[in-house]
Amino acid sequence: MTEKRLPPPPRLAGFDYIRPLGAGGFAAVYLYEQDLPRRPVAVKVLTGELRHARDRSDFEAEADAMARISNHPSIVSVHAAGIAADGRPYLVMEYCPGSMRERTRGAPAPLEAVLDAGVRLAGALETAHRSGILHRDIKPSNVLITATGRPALTDFGIATLRGRAASDERSRAMSIPWAAPEVLTGETPGSVAGEIWSLGATLYTFAAGHSPFALPEAERNTRRAITARIVRARYRPVPGASGYQPFDAQLARAMAREPKDRFASMREFGESLQHLQRGYGFDVTPLDLADPPAIPVAPLPAAPRPAAPRGPVGARLRATTRVERRAMLGSGAKEGAGAPDRDGIAPDAPTSPLRAGLLGAAIAAVLVGGLAALAIAQGWIG
Repeated sequence: MTEKRLPPPPRLAGFDYIRPLGAGGFAAVYLYEQDLPRRPVAVKVLTGELRHARDRSDFEAEADAMARISNHPSIVSVHAAGIAADGRPYLVMEYCPGSMRERTRGAPAPLEAVLDAGVRLAGALETAHRSGILHRDIKPSNVLITATGRPALTDFGIATLRGRAASDERSRAMSIPWAAPEVLTGETPGSVAGEIWSLGATLYTFAAGHSPFALPEAERNTRRAITARIVRARYRPVPGASGYQPFDAQLARAMAREPKDRFASMREFGESLQHLQRGYGFDVTPLDLADPPAIPVAPLPAAPRPAAPRGPVGARLRATTRVERRAMLGSGAKEGAGAPDRDGIAPDAPTSPLRAGLLGAAIAAVLVGGLAALAIAQGWIG
């Protein structure tokens, strides 16, 4: 996305704006230089003010989630959070110059790099789970590359914290190509088993250059089609790869249709990837596990109405919240109708009114015919 299409960056005390970095469905990210200490930082700015209580809760949840676990070497550090003078909320984060999505789109990563990233991310997610946090949007674009070249997990925008109930909008927000079957069918908004599936699907994408259930023909990768393939959960080995059978076996277990058949924890998944590293003769990546923070986050009610909100309160309500917009974008409400979105999802073909009417008439005719035959058989009519 170009600078021309991005909203103007906010003026932040102690930070000098440098250039835009990109944008998603509900936020823009800019590069700033912090004055003291002097360093480059990424500033994630929400595209609207916190005018709705759910917006405020979502923003605070992301800031709290990242702050609780950002001491982990494979989680992007959050330095500060606040509300700009124009009312837009922002997060000041560690600047990462690249992402695994950019690095592996259409160009598979070497298996050694995939396994290294897998172990690091498994350690990060095990740490989050021990702290009572589910990420709920694990995918390649949420794995950034730090200045030292290490993968790091970011974007806890729809994470759930223990004690915080996810809103309906947050529960619907997901990235379909990497979501677990039980999440897509609505059986659960998220679980450890679902995160294990998503990490497996993400590692598959690194190794293959495309998501696990995407087909070469972009028009066949509609929301309905990919969802149906994921729900069937028929694992396909990484195409065009030689000697990947042990790797495929571990991913097939991580992406088993039934959650009970997957790894029991991210730690177990990470240890299985370390075992693969030994088998392939690669250097074994440490499985970094940080202890949960000593200071717990106080539980919040399901429908929070804080008496003293953290930061300023807007006076009006927006028609949609930022997570609702993310869900809308995930369902294909994108610019450039007909083109796949940034997750590779093509829009579903609309059902023609004529086709729908003919189908309804056919169903009605079958029902009437069946009832007439039953009435004659029973002697109700001559």
